Formats: sequence, structure tokens, C-alpha cells
Amino acid sequence: RRITIDRPNLAGRIATLEVHTRNIKLGEDVDLKKVALATAGCVGADLANLANEAALRAVRKGRKLVTQEDMLAAFEFVIAGSEKKGSVLTEFEKKLVAYHEVGHAMVAYKQKNAEPVQKITIVPRTMGALGYVMHVPEEEKYLNTEAEIHDMLVGYLGGRAAEEIVFDTVTTGASNDIEQATKLARGMITRYGMSDNFDMVALETVTNQYLGGDASLACSAETQAEIDRQVVDLVKKQHAKAVRILQENRPKLDELAKFLYEKETITGEEFMEILNQ
Repeated sequence: RRITIDRPNLAGRIATLEVHTRNIKLGEDVDLKKVALATAGCVGADLANLANEAALRAVRKGRKLVTQEDMLAAFEFVIAGSEKKGSVLTEFEKKLVAYHEVGHAMVAYKQKNAEPVQKITIVPRTMGALGYVMHVPEEEKYLNTEAEIHDMLVGYLGGRAAEEIVFDTVTTGASNDIEQATKLARGMITRYGMSDNFDMVALETVTNQYLGGDASLACSAETQAEIDRQVVDLVKKQHAKAVRILQENRPKLDELAKFLYEKETITGEEFMEILNQ
């Protein structure tokens, strides 16, 4: 028999968290379902690590109960590493990262299918991130519509768009965003049948799904060149949309970036409060 052990779904993550927190005293505000929603894609070892880190954080803070804040801070530690407190950005870099992250958050907020913003930070992390926006989904999803993927693309490109608008230059900071956006755009054309030109023809196959998920094109050189053209056109179109959204909301972009620059970390509630003023 072949038994495939996939990553746990929402119910599986809740059950796993319950197992790993049963010997930990949890505060009344702890909602394991919200933690499980935020940890989509995590495996059991990640969730065990999260529970241990949350308990350690509570002890360091002198508390006997683990709070929801401890759980979410532990999640950040698992996915992004610890804060690099000794890392000092130049004033220009700090300002640019603030605009970059607010650009992501604002563009995502303006999309119909975006997930709510939980937190924005420009505190560097040990895994390389100079800042990031944390989104927490309201429900677990297994499928994405074409419109949702378009919105995701615009969100990925919001950081670079903010850099261009405010500083009239670009930096290396958007490399991962560009990689993720390109991968998503290519998937729409080669795997998901979301291209008018190629219709429902599979042009790319994924092998070894559980060993890295290597993808290989199954088409002619001419078709590959056309795929490249369509990927570029799609990314450019969504990039232009991100730029347009931020230009139309420039006063709020400046206000949020200034607030983030001064505080370094802001919550989703603070983000929404400024946007809705």
C-alpha cells in the first residue's frame, strides 16, 4: 500500500495544536482556530515548535499563562526567525522598507479578494526579511479563482510600485516578490488554463510533488517563447495596476509609511484606523 501523508488541513492543525498545548496553561484570549488559520502550510513539527516558543515567550515576560499575542509572536518566529536587534538600517533603507511594506498592505487592502492585514513590521528578521506584512485568512481555502490570483499578483507587486512612486528608483528588496509573482503568472498560463491563447492545454507538468515539486515544460520552443511573452504582459499589467492604486491613494501611503517608520511595527487595527480616517 502507498500511504501519502500530506500537510495537515485546518482541522488537523487545530488538533495538533491542542495536543502540543495540553500541558501549557493558555489564557482565555487564546483562539487555536485563529492560530491554525494563520499557519496554513505548516507541518506538525512547525506547530510543536510554535507551541514551545509561545510558552518560552510567556515565561520570559514573567507570565504563567500563554496569550494569543504569544502564539502569534511564536508563529512569526517560526516563519521568519527572531528579530535582528543588532541590525541597523540606514535612514534611507528604513524609510524605503516602510514604504515598501505599506505598499504591499495598501494594494492588498484595495483588492476585493485580499486577506485581512494582521500586522506590518520593518524590524529585520534572521531569515533575511527586512520587513513583512502578515495576513491572516478568515477561512481555509483549497481553490483560488482567476480573479483572486490576479489580486494576489497585484499584492506581490505593491512593494516595488511604492518604491518607484516615492523614491523614483528601484532596489534589490523586491527580489522575492518578483519571483513569487512570476511563478504565479506562469502557473496561470501553463498549468491552470487561464490563458485565452492556450485555453485548457497543460503546457507544464509538476513532478515529485512532495520532493520539491520540480516543474518541466511540455511544449515546443516557439510555444515557450509565447508563454514568456504572456507572462511578461500579465505581470506588467498587474504592476501598472499596483502603481495606479498607490498613486490614487498617495496621501494615505505617506501617512501610513511615516507612522510605520516611527513605530516600526503596527497592528492591523492601527492600519485600518488610519486608512478609514
